[in-house]
Parts: sequence; C-alpha cells; structure tokens
Amino acid sequence: MAEQDRWERGLEKFKEVYCGDVAALPRGKNDFFDLMMENLFCDVWTRPALDQRDRRMLMLGAIAALGEGMTFGIQAKAALKNDELSPEQLREVLIHLTQYVGYPRVAPLIAVVEKQIAEVAAADEVGG
Repeated sequence: MAEQDRWERGLEKFKEVYCGDVAALPRGKNDFFDLMMENLFCDVWTRPALDQRDRRMLMLGAIAALGEGMTFGIQAKAALKNDELSPEQLREVLIHLTQYVGYPRVAPLIAVVEKQIAEVAAADEVGG
C-alpha cells in the first residue's frame, strides 16, 4: 500500500475515532502526527481482533492509570458521541478503575466525565 494511502486511511480512522473533534494536521507538517496517522490509526486501530469500543476501553484504563484528565475527557466525549458508551457506563468505568488505579487517580476524572456527559447532552438537545 502506498504511503499516501496509509496516511489517508489513518486520517479517516482518526476522524472516526474522535468524531472530528480533534484537529488534524496537514500531511507533512509534523513528523509525529504523520507517524501517528500511518502507524497508530492506519495499522493499529484498523486491526480486526478488537473493535473500536474495545480499543477505547483499553485507552480509558491506560489513560486513567497515567492520570491524564484532559486526554481522558477527549476519549470519554468520543465514546459518548460514537455511542460506544452511555453516561451510565462511563460512570461505571470510573468505579471499576478506582479499584485498579486508585482513588487519587480516578477522583479528578469524575468531574471530567460529568463535564463531557453534560456537553454531549447539551449538543444533542440543540441538534436533536
């Protein structure tokens, strides 16, 4: 497969994963972004053994363990918008993760998740 095709396929998956909410850089503007499109989104996110929801759940666990609130919020919002997780399921993810990554890591994520739930619900009300 041509490199351009890999980058374009990766970009398509990137837009799907993040519902168009995360800005993409033009090809060739940033080596890190280009590698991410070609490797992570073209090669890894499109592998058939796990679906997008499975991959999102793995990411939520890893991101919670790292204590990355902003990144967790991006993933939570995308999970809601892609109908991968409901608000109730996202809240349950936090309860479950508390037992594995600890209260200090998860407690700040509660506000992050509630903010994303409210934003998606408000957008749904306006759009729907």
